[in-house]
Formats: sequence, C-alpha cells, structure tokens
Amino acid sequence: MSGVTCHIGGLALLGPGLPGWAASQAVLLGEQPWQDAPIVVPPPAMLAPTERRRTSLVVRLALAASTEAAEASGLAPDTLETVFASSNGDGAVVGAILETLATPGGEVSPTQFHNSVHNAAAGYWGIGAHSTQPSISIGCHLDSFPLGLLHAAARQVPVLFCAYDAPLPNPLAELQPTEFPFAMACVVTPEPTAATRARLTLRYCVGEAAPAASPWQVLERGNPAARALPLLAALAAGRPAQLTLPLLDGARLEIEVTP
Repeated sequence: MSGVTCHIGGLALLGPGLPGWAASQAVLLGEQPWQDAPIVVPPPAMLAPTERRRTSLVVRLALAASTEAAEASGLAPDTLETVFASSNGDGAVVGAILETLATPGGEVSPTQFHNSVHNAAAGYWGIGAHSTQPSISIGCHLDSFPLGLLHAAARQVPVLFCAYDAPLPNPLAELQPTEFPFAMACVVTPEPTAATRARLTLRYCVGEAAPAASPWQVLERGNPAARALPLLAALAAGRPAQLTLPLLDGARLEIEVTP
C-alpha cells in the first residue's frame, strides 16, 4: 500500500521527566528509567513583553516545543508552514469563560476571549516568528497527534508540526482527563536536510489495529499528545521501526521509520 513519505528532524519534547530533546535521550533510549518530575515551561522569549504577559500555559507549552524544534532544524522559522494539533485546546481559558458566563453579570475579558480560540498558539507563533506562512490548527480528540502528523507530512513543504495538551479544569476534566502538560514538535520536510533524523512513510489504513504493548503507556494515558512517544523513542534510537497507532474511527495510522 502506498503512503505519504516525508523526512523528520528538528525534534523537541517537553513533559514530566522529559525536559527537552537532548536532556531526554537517555530515557528515550531506555538507558535510564523514566522518573516523574515537575514540568517547567519557560516564558516565550520570542514574544515581546506585552504579548508574553497575555500567554496562557497552553500557549507557552506549544511555543517552547516549537521554538526548540525550529532552532534544531536549522531552517528559518518564518519560512516554515505550521500545523498545530491539540485535543483540548486551551481548556483552562475555556473553562474560565464558561464559569464567567454562568455568573450573573459576568463579563469575559478580551484577553481571555482571544486566548480561547483553537488557533491561539499558532497565532502567537506567527507573531513571534514574524511569519506569514500558511498555518493549520486541528483538533481530533485523542487522535490529534497521529492525524496532525499525517496532515503535516501530506503538505509536502517544510512544516513545523507541534502536538500539545494540558490539563482541563473541572467539570471539563471529567469528560477528558488529562493529567499533565505535554508537547512535542518537529520539522517535516519533503526532502532530507542536514538535521534530518529519518524518513517516515505514513499510511492511513482501514481496519482496527491490534493492541500493542508500549513502555510509555502511563504517559500516553495521561495526555493525548504523549502518543508521540513511541515515534520519538524510535527516532532517538536511530533504528528502523514499524509503528501502528489506532484511530478512533476504527482505522489506524501505520508509520515506517527509516533512519
């Protein structure tokens, strides 16, 4: 079966016990066990102080991973198209707005409103990177990472891809439990570059995938974006790999990794 082929490099991640691509290599390679540790999300240095003060945790999370990936790719940030994928969006802001609307006389602030849209992170990236390149923001529930990656690869141009999610407040958390913040990012190109780690072939297939054991199950259950970890581990190892990610519609995404 034919598929979409792309090259991947400029890798980044940020999660509990995973404080960046380089710092997480030993864990990704299985050389040391994963240990839970608080995640530190830095302020987005790419933004001017005024915009920086307006950013939420979710935006800072996405920008931290995106900045690391773009820098590692060696490509100019303002030349990259972008695909941002999130299952929850900025649930904390949405939850606060809903609480405000449920309060008699409550008024929603303009800052909260513009942070509530699903493409808020993409908008801040465009401001910080001075980019006018095309940008897509998608939400596909638990499948946001695999379908976001497929969309980025199918564009067949240099794309910065970022998948991210953060915990939701109650009562939203009861419907979509997310235990911790997590983000990953990479740069996907149609041709190899100096930063390329591997060639990926992605195939969207009809038919459910058999459950596969994963050493990352605890993290994958705790955050939809952490479904990226088996791919990140394969890229860190630099070995050929065949990955299968189940999708909610009874289909699956097969990923062939060729270093």
